[in-house]
Amino acid sequence: MPDAGRRPILLARYLALAWCGLIVYGSLHPFAGWRNNGVRLLAFLDADWPRYWTGFDLLANVAVYLPLGFFLTLALRPWPGRYTAPSLAVLLAALLSLGMESLQNWLPSRVPSNLDLLCNTLGGLLGAAWAQWRGHHFFRQLATLEKHLLAPVPHAELGLTLLGLWLLVPLSPETLLFGAGNLRHWIDLTPLLPFSAERFAASEAVITASQTVAIGLILRSLIAHRRQAAFAIPLFIALGLGVRTLGAAVLISPQEALAWLTTGATQGLLGGLLATALLLWLPRRVAVGLAILALVAGTVLVNLTPANPYSAAALAAWRQGHFLNFNGLTRLVASLWPFLCLPFLLLSLRRP
Repeated sequence: MPDAGRRPILLARYLALAWCGLIVYGSLHPFAGWRNNGVRLLAFLDADWPRYWTGFDLLANVAVYLPLGFFLTLALRPWPGRYTAPSLAVLLAALLSLGMESLQNWLPSRVPSNLDLLCNTLGGLLGAAWAQWRGHHFFRQLATLEKHLLAPVPHAELGLTLLGLWLLVPLSPETLLFGAGNLRHWIDLTPLLPFSAERFAASEAVITASQTVAIGLILRSLIAHRRQAAFAIPLFIALGLGVRTLGAAVLISPQEALAWLTTGATQGLLGGLLATALLLWLPRRVAVGLAILALVAGTVLVNLTPANPYSAAALAAWRQGHFLNFNGLTRLVASLWPFLCLPFLLLSLRRP
């Protein structure tokens, strides 16, 4: 186990790496139609100011790179020199943005822009300045929190990062509630049974319950004391439901904010929380083993459950607009999250 002083550094490095991966995917989505258009690689640097831009575009480009600058500065704090970490963080953010804008030359659906590069670099600068200004307070509070809450398990910081990524899963309107692991966007999987409303509701309940149990037991394995876990688990599940509600309201329409609250989802959520409460008092290693089983069961079932034609019809009318690339990102995280989490759970079975 790393000492308490290094744990915030490790967490910042995991978060910086995860955020960098999200930026790369979001910048190059949908990864289709690559072609050489004969334009100079860095021609956009000295091009005229973009003709079409909106305040939303500018704000989004700044906001996306602000956390990267923050996490990178915290991750690089051990380097000598007072301003080494923020300077390197801004440089790395700018280089990442330059690389993404350059690669967009080969994507017909994307347009490289010097304005995007400028806004991305500004976001990295603001994040680095924030970390330089308040980073020591963040480290002190995080170290104190981890000392009192986090269990001495291997790679606990990776587990916290994965739980942070999981909050993107409810944001995908195409998934069932907490229905991570759907690979049918890339692999042709035929449902075992034809669609029926009753069968779909039952499958939805089991998927929601199993994923709720998996999330609850993963949290149980990371938190030092059972009483703290009993308090943290419903709060985290409630946070996931809040993300789902807000995402549906913003991405689809306010009238669809609670469309996820179906009979199957409600039954699965209540059943999953009850099962988690009963399993909470098991030894940590047993809880991790059950979390693996629940995660695998939910992932298998979400790939075998037939699609709901009513949901598909509603989503067909969805105008994604600015959120097209964001939706591709949330879909990717929702599809891959169980497969990223399983290696961590297997590692955490090792004794500290």
